[in-house]
Amino acid sequence: MPNIQQLEDLTIQVRRDILRMVHKVNSGHPGGSLGCSEFFVSLFNEIMETKDGFDMDGVGEDIFFLSNGHISPVYYSVLARSGYFPIDELNTFRLIDSRLQGHPTTHEGLPGVRIASGSLGQGMSVAIGAAQTKKLNNDKHLVYSLHGDGELQEGQNWEAIMYAAGNKVDNLIATVDLNGQQIDGSTDSVLPMGNLRSKFEAFGWTVVEIEEGNNIEAILKGMAEAKALTGNGKPVCVLLKTVMGNGVDFMMHTHAWHGKAPNDEQLAIGLAQNAETLGDY
Repeated sequence: MPNIQQLEDLTIQVRRDILRMVHKVNSGHPGGSLGCSEFFVSLFNEIMETKDGFDMDGVGEDIFFLSNGHISPVYYSVLARSGYFPIDELNTFRLIDSRLQGHPTTHEGLPGVRIASGSLGQGMSVAIGAAQTKKLNNDKHLVYSLHGDGELQEGQNWEAIMYAAGNKVDNLIATVDLNGQQIDGSTDSVLPMGNLRSKFEAFGWTVVEIEEGNNIEAILKGMAEAKALTGNGKPVCVLLKTVMGNGVDFMMHTHAWHGKAPNDEQLAIGLAQNAETLGDY
C-alpha cells in the first residue's frame, strides 16, 4: 500500500524546489508546475513500473512524455528526488550549459528525459508512436503522457487523437491537466474547447475524470482505473482537474503566474506555506 503521508511530504518539498528554482533565475513557469506536483509525485513514485537505470529505449518498463514542456520545474524536481540525477543539480536550472533548460532537451543526456518538448501540440504524436513501438516489440508496458488543456487548442493533437483510436493504440494513457488557465488568460476566454470528455469519446477514446487532481489518493485511484482500462482496443484519456499554482495561495486560480517568477518577498511567503519536509538542495 502506498504511504500517502510520504507522498504528500514529497509533494511539499517539490513545491519548494519549484519556487526556489524559478526565483533564482527570475525565469520559468511556476503556476502549472505547482498544479501538477501531486500528479508527478504519484506517477514516478507509485504509478509507473520502471527499472533501475535509465536508457532512451525504455524497453521493459513504463515510459513518460511531458508534452507541455514549460512545466519543466516540477519534472526536474521529481526526477531528481526520484534518483534520476543529483538533487543539487537543481541549482543549475536555466543556466547556460545546464542540462536543466527551461524546456526539456535531450542533447545533454539528462536521465528521465526522452524528448525535447515545449513546442506545444507535439507530445501526443510522440507518445502514440512510442506506444505503437511497444506493441510491435511485444512490450506489455504502458506509455504515459501529460498535456496542457490550452495545448489542446493546437490542431496536431486532434489528428493524433484520431489516429490513436483508429489504430487501437490501447497501451497509452494520455493525461490532460485541466486547470482552465493559459498564458493569456482562462482557456475559455482565449479559445473555448467545450466538453473535452465528449470530444475524446467522439474520437474513440475511453475517458477517466479525476475531479480532485491535487489530491494524491484521488490521483492514485483514478490512474489505477485508467490502467485497468488499457488493452481494450481504445487509448485512454485522463482529465485531471487541477488548480494552477496549487499550494501557494497568491498563485492559485489565476493565469498571472503561468510564466512569472516570485520576488524575494513572494518566495518567502510561498516557502512559509510549504514547510520543509525532506531538505532543500
